[in-house]
Order: sequence, then C-alpha cells, then structure tokens
Amino acid sequence: MVNYSPMKKVFIDGSAGTTGLRIRERLASRTDVEVITLAEEVRKDVNARRDALNAADVAFLCLPDAAAIEAVGLVENPKTVVIDTSTAHRTAAGWAYGFPELAGRRASIASSTRIANPGCHASGFIALVEPLVRAGLLAPDVALAATSLTGYSGGGKKMIADYETAATPLHAGGRLYALGQTHKHLPEMLKVCGLATAPAFLPIVVPHHSGMEVVVPVFARDLKGTPDDVRAAYRAAYAEGLVHYVEGGDEGGFLSSAKYAGRDDMEVSVYGNAERIVLVSRFDNLGKGASGAAIQNMNIALGVPETTGLVV
Repeated sequence: MVNYSPMKKVFIDGSAGTTGLRIRERLASRTDVEVITLAEEVRKDVNARRDALNAADVAFLCLPDAAAIEAVGLVENPKTVVIDTSTAHRTAAGWAYGFPELAGRRASIASSTRIANPGCHASGFIALVEPLVRAGLLAPDVALAATSLTGYSGGGKKMIADYETAATPLHAGGRLYALGQTHKHLPEMLKVCGLATAPAFLPIVVPHHSGMEVVVPVFARDLKGTPDDVRAAYRAAYAEGLVHYVEGGDEGGFLSSAKYAGRDDMEVSVYGNAERIVLVSRFDNLGKGASGAAIQNMNIALGVPETTGLVV
C-alpha cells in the first residue's frame, strides 16, 4: 500500500481516449494529486512514457491490450501502482481485480501495485452474480443469460463519432453485437464469479452517450433459495463502497439504462416473481464501468476515502 502524503503524482498513459479523458476530468479539481502531462509531440514516445510511468505514484493505463502489456514492461519503479483499464490483465496471476465491493478484494487492492480495472459489462454481471454464487444461492455450473445495454461512449471515439456525426436510421435503435458469443469480458465474468459455464451474453448499444443496464434472469428452479434470500445477500455484500442495493427503484414500471449517466456508483435490484427473478444493475459505462472504478481503486491504493473526487 502506498503511504499517503499530499500531492501524489499521477500519470495517465492514453489520456486522449474516453476512459483517460474521464479520469483526467475527475482529477482536475483535486488538490491531493498532481497529473504528469506529456507534450503532444512526445505523448507516444517510449522514452517519455517510461520516464512518466516511473515518476508516478499511480499510473493509469488507458490503452489497447498490447500497448498496456508493453507499458507494464516499462515500469521499473517498485512503488508505482499500475491500474490497467484494458482487458490485458483481468485474469492474470499477480494482479488484484479492482472490484473492491467483492469479498476480500478491497484489502487485495490496497496492498497491490498491479490492479486490473474491471470491464464495464463484466462489472454489472459480476455485481449481480458473484455474491449469489459465494452465498450458495447459485451453483457454479448454473446456465445463465445476460443482456447488457450500454451507451455508445463505451465503443470509444469512433463509435461516438458514428452516433454523433454520422448516424444512420439503424443507429436510432438498440444494436446487438458480439454475435458469436466471444465477447472479451466473458473470461473475467467466468473467473471472478467462479462459474463453470459462460453465460449467453447479449450486449446492446443504445442511442444515448453513457449509462449501462445489465439484466440477468434467473428461474426459481436454478435458485437455491428465495428472492428474499437474494435481496439479503445483496444487502450484506454491498454494505459499503460504491455499489448499493436498491429496493423498488424503478421509474413508474420502467428501468432506464441512462439513470446513472455521469455518476460513478452502481445500483443493484431484484424484480420479477417467485418463478422468474430478474436481477438488474445500473451504472455508467464510463463511471463504475471504467474511469470511476479506476479512481476508486487509486483512492484505496493511496489510503484516502474511496469516494474522493467521484460523483455519487
């Protein structure tokens, strides 16, 4: 764990991407950190990046997988805490999984210099499923399905441009993707939840900038308990942190994927009936699904209140 003192140095490698920009935005008003910046002409220079990475108390990697792996190889300072927002290290040995609300994860994050930030879709699924597997309410070999609605900002700058400047009539509706059931978030969903079978996963891009809603239906025959047992498991699991169990938080019978846009926390809730239970998580794909989670992990590593600088 990094010993906290004023003005820790932070470097964002990949600060021009959507995740990096949101991190920078959240850090702008803080007086306890100093952001290391590189001039545009050396932003991608290996030597300049190496110097910045090793001068930082905390380095955020907001890069494609291959570039993130390369960046980790540039870090020689044993005190630099690396928080990787890519997919590269989420199931890797020696990396703490950066979802502190899960049992035992907060302490692991606090003591680690290598933290893998969760994926956005994965965060919503794991928040719903992991506590139930851990409590014995779902068997590890259960066959699940999950539908995840995401704002188009989750697709990065190109998708943002497509929706905001080059939209076609097809962009007006939800657009299902990852049709081959090989989405890159599935490995961490399996590993972190302790599942033996990958869920049938249906990610859908919807026509609003940010916000996410993950839905996991469960049949009563697959649940080793009652809906009230599920609610109790969520209350116990999310007594602290940025994930909150919410009872009856719908909007007049509807649940909007845009509710948490601009925020850094998450709600989980339970709907349905005694035969068919519907588990729902709602958050911002750039908040608790990416940048907000990364800053929460940084706060824990620095020993400051984990909501510092976040919108909750």
